[in-house]
Formats: sequence, structure tokens, C-alpha cells
Amino acid sequence: MKITETSIEGLMIIEPQIFKDGRGYFFESYSKTKFAAAGINIEFVQDNQSLSQKKAVRGLHAQAAPHAQAKLVRVIRGRVLDVAIDVRKGSPTYGKYETIELSGDNQLQFLIPEGFLHGFATLEDDTIFTYKVNNYYSKECEVGIKWNDPTLAINWGIAQPDAIISPKDAVLPEFSEFVSPF
Repeated sequence: MKITETSIEGLMIIEPQIFKDGRGYFFESYSKTKFAAAGINIEFVQDNQSLSQKKAVRGLHAQAAPHAQAKLVRVIRGRVLDVAIDVRKGSPTYGKYETIELSGDNQLQFLIPEGFLHGFATLEDDTIFTYKVNNYYSKECEVGIKWNDPTLAINWGIAQPDAIISPKDAVLPEFSEFVSPF
């Protein structure tokens, strides 16, 4: 398992060691021991999974205290463009973001610590996205911004009129109106 920090402190890309043979493949998707050896001491409490069609956008969301969440995300089948935005007050990379393509083929994972907004755009039909979290969801603690915020100008790989978004995500504020709870 190879763990690499991105240009934003705390965001990490995890590349598992994949063992392939005539039957298929095997890999460890999570190892508490290996994460701890890399200085990652997060206790995950829940696994979540979603199925999305091509051009679906989920996000950009976070959970504020006392239910702030770190996430370990990956794709089982299909492809997504995954996005994490640093919204930690006082961070030198506040408002900066990282994108990564996660797929069932590349098996990469993205570790997103507390203090980041997160979202993804589905690039293939029937994409299965899964993630571990270190805290339970609380509707009262959910925060977010619009996925297509003009200030951030994230290239999601999907034309805006084609994006499939939830009614909840459609009414999120823009980044300029966002007050970070982190």
C-alpha cells in the first residue's frame, strides 16, 4: 500500500498493492496498521455506498462539529472525478482544491480529513462509490456549497446543463457566502 500526500496538507492518495492472477485480483482496501505507520490514526465507524448514473454530481458537502467527518473514498465499479476543497480556517490552502479520478480499474483511494468539502461527478453509468467515515451523519451538521461555484471554477468533466444534481444540492450557497465551521 502506497500512501502519498497531495499538495494540500492532510489530503492523501492511497494506492493499494494489487495481486492479480487467473482468478481475478485481491488487495487490502484498508489496513489500520499500515495507515498508523503513515501517521494516519483515524477510527472509522461506518461504511457508505452509492450507485450513480453518468453525469450525476454529489456534493459539495461536509459535516461540521460535533459530527465532523474524515472520509476514505473509492470506486468499486465505474469512474468518478472526486473533489476535495480545503475549508479549514487559517489554512494556507484555504479555498484550494484537489481533484482525482477514482475508478474500479485504478483502485485508487482518496483520504479526505475533517475540514474539507467533498463531492464527485460520475463519469460512467452504474458507478458504485463507497466510503468510510469516522463519525455518524447528522442533518443538523451538514454544510456545503454549490458544485458549480464560479469562484472555484472546478472542471468536473461534465457540461453544467447535463449535470444531474439533487434538489438539496441545487440550493446550496456559493463559496463567497460560505462561512466555514472548521
